[in-house]
Amino acid sequence: MQIILANRYFFPDESATSRIATSLAQGIAQGPAGRPAAAAIDGVHILASRGVHNDASHTLPPDGEIGAVRIHRLPTTRFGRDRLIGRMLDYATFHMSVFTALLKHVRRGDVAIICTDPPMLSVTAMAAVRLKGGIMVNWILDLFPEIAMDLGVLGREGLTTRAALWLRDLSLKAAHRNVVPIARMAMHLADRGIPVSSLAIIHHWSDGEAIRPIAPGEGALRQEWGLTGKCVVGYSGNLGRAHEFDTVLATAERLKTRDDIVFLFVGGGYRRAAVEAEAARRGLANVMFKPLQPRERLAECLGLPDVHLVSLLPPMEPYIVPSKFYGIAAAGRPTLFVGDTDGEIARALARAQCGASVAIGDVDGLARAVLDLAQSPERRREWGANARQVYDEHFSETRGIAEWRQLIDTLAPARTDVGAPTLSRGMPT
Repeated sequence: MQIILANRYFFPDESATSRIATSLAQGIAQGPAGRPAAAAIDGVHILASRGVHNDASHTLPPDGEIGAVRIHRLPTTRFGRDRLIGRMLDYATFHMSVFTALLKHVRRGDVAIICTDPPMLSVTAMAAVRLKGGIMVNWILDLFPEIAMDLGVLGREGLTTRAALWLRDLSLKAAHRNVVPIARMAMHLADRGIPVSSLAIIHHWSDGEAIRPIAPGEGALRQEWGLTGKCVVGYSGNLGRAHEFDTVLATAERLKTRDDIVFLFVGGGYRRAAVEAEAARRGLANVMFKPLQPRERLAECLGLPDVHLVSLLPPMEPYIVPSKFYGIAAAGRPTLFVGDTDGEIARALARAQCGASVAIGDVDGLARAVLDLAQSPERRREWGANARQVYDEHFSETRGIAEWRQLIDTLAPARTDVGAPTLSRGMPT
């Protein structure tokens, strides 16, 4: 049995979906506790594009390997993310290449893990995997077209939207399993008629060996970027449409006379330029922007801030999980969440006592939380230690890959009598 995983980005790309897909592929290929994979798995193959997230000019070689993982990088257009029509063409050509590659590589009984980047990939994969007698598993990292609907990119009642929902639901109903990261997403799909027996909840994770807590105030990056002696409030990762930054910028403006507090944005994305321009318009000398850092500096980058920011628009709660939270927890840093104060991340922070949440627009609340943490190194240390503890107990890479191995084992052709993982898992209680 081969494992074939399709995702638009893969190592050495540094985007969130690439990192977790790379982690899963290597974990499955490596096998339990560093031993070779079980005899039933005779290959792990990746279907990815030749592009790099947020850098359309960079082209990766067509094929490669990471240990026992074979990478097949497929031809696509590379217009990049700047224009919608170019992005749609990139999506469409990747869909066509994946369909062809699945027909080439899938054998009867192989497990095909289909991710959600680009959107609707499960629809394209459904026919190819079924034609070849494969076992289809959808790894739903976010939900399209619901995201596009709530962001206003698609109308709620139009023919295109109805067709997209019908096709997406059809591809989920046709799958052997649909893996989601949180219970709220699973319940949304169950409400849409996706069989509960096909739904499995496996939380996201980060590499807790590569990302270890470092002592506050240390690290070469802090010195390089002129942040020695500052209380750094950091945002790391994608600045996308689903995130809210006005509350953060207004808070930075409120605190701009505090020369001991700096707001640091590390990453890129659709809204990066707009957020940077707005910070400049407000004259916020206490706000810094840096590009996404290479993988070898990830632990240091996540350990640089004294406290991290996570943001998500409340309507996105059932459809997206901010994966940056898991890296923050691994780094042993507290989180300030801006979004639904009764959402998944907010409840996890409250239960683990590793952060605080404020509603979008609550500048007073966010400013107060930043000042409280800036003035209380003891609380930062306590919340940071709690964050690492909840990571170790619930969000470790070892845990996530083990649950994936168990799921794959239940799907092996010789063990089709084994039941699916239950739907009872949610955020830790």
